[in-house]
Amino acid sequence: MNTQTVKQSFIALLMMIALSGCGINNIPTFDEQVKASWAQVENQYQRRADLVPNLVATVKGYAAHETETLQAVVEARAKVGSMQVNADVLNNPQALQQFEQAQGQLSSALSRLMVVVERYPDLKANQNFLALQSQLEGTENRISVARRDYIAAVGKYNTEIRTFPGRLWHSFLYSDMPIRETYQATNETAEQAPEVNF
Repeated sequence: MNTQTVKQSFIALLMMIALSGCGINNIPTFDEQVKASWAQVENQYQRRADLVPNLVATVKGYAAHETETLQAVVEARAKVGSMQVNADVLNNPQALQQFEQAQGQLSSALSRLMVVVERYPDLKANQNFLALQSQLEGTENRISVARRDYIAAVGKYNTEIRTFPGRLWHSFLYSDMPIRETYQATNETAEQAPEVNF
């Protein structure tokens, strides 16, 4: 090997080392974290949707005349189930908003169902109902955590592509990767404290 080839190899090696430590891979890494976080949000929503038919069936046995509330839960779950959601929803703010609105409607219907349940002491004592209620409450907490993690992942990704040196890498290598929309509450009353009457 001649000295010119050795110098070129050495320079190439130094450039590779420099590039590997300067954040060139941060944008795709953070993008994958956003997608993984969103998948976890979807996973928790699916878990909730899977619990709803069992919950409705249990309540139906005790509160057969509460058909309006039960029907609202069933319809909201059907709407959530009919939505085609995939990774592309992250690139489409309108689709993301529609998805979140459908999930918000299901949350609202489930809240109304829990109010109905308060009127039926036998139902509240039923072991199947208590187990389903506990699973549903746990799932709601998991949804909240998954949303928080998604928001953090989107914030990290968006910050990377808007600040130096990520902004440079984004403009040169990753310009096809858009800024991501974050989760936003879709319930109009989300900012208001709920009324509690005793």
